[in-house]
Amino acid sequence: MSLPSAPKRRSPVIWIVALTGLALLAAFLLPAMRQPVEYHNFADHRHAAGIDNFFDVVSNGAFFVFGVFGLYILGCGKAQFEYPSERWPYLAFFIGLVLTAAGSAYYHLAPDNETLFWDRLPMTIAFMGLVSAQVVDRIGVRAGLRVLPPALLVGIASVTYWLVTERAGAGNVMPYGVLQGYTVIVVLLLAIFNPSRYTHGADIFWVFGWYMLSKLLEHFDHEVLALNHLVSGHTLKHLAAAMTGFVVCRMLLKRRLRHAAP
Repeated sequence: MSLPSAPKRRSPVIWIVALTGLALLAAFLLPAMRQPVEYHNFADHRHAAGIDNFFDVVSNGAFFVFGVFGLYILGCGKAQFEYPSERWPYLAFFIGLVLTAAGSAYYHLAPDNETLFWDRLPMTIAFMGLVSAQVVDRIGVRAGLRVLPPALLVGIASVTYWLVTERAGAGNVMPYGVLQGYTVIVVLLLAIFNPSRYTHGADIFWVFGWYMLSKLLEHFDHEVLALNHLVSGHTLKHLAAAMTGFVVCRMLLKRRLRHAAP
């Protein structure tokens, strides 16, 4: 069965192309910004079971659980896809979650810029996989699959560039930050302007909600721990961010094809 071409509705494509251009300009023209050293000073330093920063480390298990569950869903054919190749972007997303569990746990054992690289690298894989998946679902299969390889390369390049510049003494995290914001906006634009070919397409807004909650919890890391004296904002951030994986798993299990790709 041959893959369909992208449908005739081009409005979201135009917005995405324009946004991509703006993101590229921002990444290269905005002033360079080094990774703040204080970023690595998390609120919860408690040691337990022989593990430093215990709760920030073990809370990454949530990424592993939903990443593995997602891979199971894809591998066992429990998710409906009009074309088998539509699995590839979701495969990248769930692999990114599993690798994030390992990378983020490694980072939180000894937080610094070198270990942070292994936290951010798999996250970009998940981000880019999700963007490509939404292009497949909402614009066209062929377009989404074509987006995936360059998107993954750009994501990996943004994190690598940041670390290389840090090692050179002139760190610039701006391209990575721009890319992260870009992926969130693109997914929202796709969800708003183009309905999914599948039911439960609106579940993607829950992904956005959990992601925004995770960023708030990350920002108020110390305040959250001071408020409840049990768990820090960053620990809860991991759980909230991992819920994006749960939402995608649930969506894949419940959705059904509404109309074939043009």
